[in-house]
Amino acid sequence: MMRHQSPISGIASDHHLYIATAGYDNRIILWNGIDHSPIAMGHHDHLANQCEFSPCGQYLVTSSSDYTARLWSVPEMKLISIMTDHQDDVESATFHPTLPLIATASRDHYVRVFDFNGKLLKKCIGHTADVISVQWIKESAQLISSSDDGTVRVWDMHSENQIAQLNDTGVETDTIAISHEGVVYAGDDTGHIHIIINNNKQSVSAHQSGIKKIVYHPARKKMISVAYDRKAILWDILSNGKIQRLTEFTLPNIIWARSCAFHNDNEIIFATFGDTYALYNHKTQSWQLDHINDTHGINTISADEDGIWTIGDAGLLKKNEKAEKEFSSLCNFLIRCGDTRLTGGQSGEIFDTVSQEIIYKHYSPLNCATQFIHQNEVYIAIGTYTGEALIFKQGVSGKITHVDTWQLHHNAIKGLASQNHLLFSVCATGAVAWHDIQGNALHTHQDAHDKIANGCVALSNNQFASISRDLTLRIWDGNQFSLSSKIDTPHTHSIKCIATDDSHRYIATASYNGLMAIYDLKNTAWQVKRLTHRGISAICYDKTRHLFLASSYDGMIYTVEVTTC
Repeated sequence: MMRHQSPISGIASDHHLYIATAGYDNRIILWNGIDHSPIAMGHHDHLANQCEFSPCGQYLVTSSSDYTARLWSVPEMKLISIMTDHQDDVESATFHPTLPLIATASRDHYVRVFDFNGKLLKKCIGHTADVISVQWIKESAQLISSSDDGTVRVWDMHSENQIAQLNDTGVETDTIAISHEGVVYAGDDTGHIHIIINNNKQSVSAHQSGIKKIVYHPARKKMISVAYDRKAILWDILSNGKIQRLTEFTLPNIIWARSCAFHNDNEIIFATFGDTYALYNHKTQSWQLDHINDTHGINTISADEDGIWTIGDAGLLKKNEKAEKEFSSLCNFLIRCGDTRLTGGQSGEIFDTVSQEIIYKHYSPLNCATQFIHQNEVYIAIGTYTGEALIFKQGVSGKITHVDTWQLHHNAIKGLASQNHLLFSVCATGAVAWHDIQGNALHTHQDAHDKIANGCVALSNNQFASISRDLTLRIWDGNQFSLSSKIDTPHTHSIKCIATDDSHRYIATASYNGLMAIYDLKNTAWQVKRLTHRGISAICYDKTRHLFLASSYDGMIYTVEVTTC
């Protein structure tokens, strides 16, 4: 069936006739924009991130974590060319308004320009972190890009040189849009929209958390912004280029606030965690969601004496692969707390899995969780996209309550681990931090990893391990708050997750392309296993069966035994 099997991360519309979606199942699907039926499909070799139609409507360009952008014909979805040379994920690609040129933004820090044959023409060097968004400035040879280095830069394609740096807040900036008049709108991770007019900047506080997409509608002089606070705001573009809020609406849990597009005068289309896109009519303020089916990727896995537990895209909690409860919200973590388990994710809601009650709601998505003991009492720490650790405690009556919030980072916490009096965390900036629970002191290593850190685990003797998009495994000394060792891994794509066995001798790591690699700390050697061609989302150690369990975005659970040397 021509539907997505994993969440949709990118979406585009072409003159009401077609809609394109890019999914984490590596699929690109072209849809009929009128009756919403699927027409044709293409594939990448890894996650498909974003897509865009050409101004003439005859082509579609897609960007992917397989380190390529690809050009397709519309409506046949025939592959025309592959744009290579990238050394990391391609986050976005965009057509020149009048010339047969495509610009790409990559996490390898470069902006590139290709022709339609896939030939690399230019490479703009200057960003010091991942480049997330790129746009052409009207019909000129100039480009504008935004990056995780907190800057917005203007480039001359011919010379490949930087012309100007329009914004330098130091805050990660994921999305930019440009009006026909040349006004630049940039959305950052603090929820601000920066309006840049002739080098003059005004900042508007728009959202409570990171803005993931800004889309400009030139004909209607409108703009929409979506953010991880689960809000979408429709803006009116005034004659002086400034913006005026028209309406704000909350996104349903099925919506992934990563991408949206204007489809026609009344409808806005949204990326979802389901198998197709959603439509919102801003005139009638109504959603079309009934046609969306759940996808069944697993996002996390845990094992204890009660069984093997999983939860994922559809918020379906399973025990030993049988459905237990449904939370209708994408969930990223599972953590035991007394007689229950807590879960939560993109909606910012934290659920008690026994009562199914929402015990707390945060204003940004939730990533991870760990348990720690302080003064002989058990606490739960939950990591947020906005850098806080939410601290919970179960009282004598069994009621779980929020007791504190610790600001560990100023960007998304991607992993948490605890040992003795230390709470260790890794951040999307690549930073790591140790929070001394007894002394209430924070020790941070800002440049711990070269790229996004995705997970961590406690070892022994106050040591911790972390993994990253930089393809390294790093061991940290919590006594000295320093790096003990940096270990190259066999991975070729971003390492997503990490776990260790009871003895802390073996460290299991797994990546977005389905490769699992287990490091033997004693013999300093790797064991490599291919589990699937889809991403591994989480790993845990099953103490009962003495093996590792890996959950995947393909909905499967894989068992991995360690070969003892």
